[in-house]
Amino acid sequence: LRLLQEQIIPHFLYNTLDTIVWLIESDSTDEAVDMVVSLSQFFRLVLSHGAEYISIREEEQHVRSYLKIQQARYHDILDYEIDIDSAIYPYKILKLTLQPLVENALYHGIKYKRAMGKITITGRMQERRIVLTVQDNGVGMEPEKLAHLRREIERPCKDTEGGFGLANVNERIRMYFGDYYGMQIDSVQGQGTTVTVSIPALQTPPKDERM
Repeated sequence: LRLLQEQIIPHFLYNTLDTIVWLIESDSTDEAVDMVVSLSQFFRLVLSHGAEYISIREEEQHVRSYLKIQQARYHDILDYEIDIDSAIYPYKILKLTLQPLVENALYHGIKYKRAMGKITITGRMQERRIVLTVQDNGVGMEPEKLAHLRREIERPCKDTEGGFGLANVNERIRMYFGDYYGMQIDSVQGQGTTVTVSIPALQTPPKDERM
């Protein structure tokens, strides 16, 4: 988790602060204020008083803050939709499960499309499992690249040659919940990529951990 946070936070913070400065210099003060609020919410949920588990509602708020910031930066290419069933809000999820998947969709799917793209996040209960998807309509992957990425996320994240954020999420899910759970990646070149995460439906963290 610390490795993942160290990967996400520095460049994201620097880029966001640069955007805030640009908005202020452009007299777009309302937009700058909105971005500062989103940034504050993002970091409050990243820290979460040191907790590894947060509610799915909080995870949604976290990824929504991230997307609001990124949409301000990439307003010409990024649209998004979040459709998570409120019935699963109370259930627990490992912190920083969705954000790395959304980041991957943006930087490896949407940006390379060089046109308006969309990221769609969904969440549902399925037979006592919670299934979350992050789907983009970006450039997608050819079969060989998809097969390579699937192999990479099965390896310990410290040994991966690429896809560190995805491998980290997959490794953490299996470490805490078992090999029955984890991540599946599907992609079609020219159409986009879908990452599906399954976790057990738990309203209290395993091992009786508390927030």
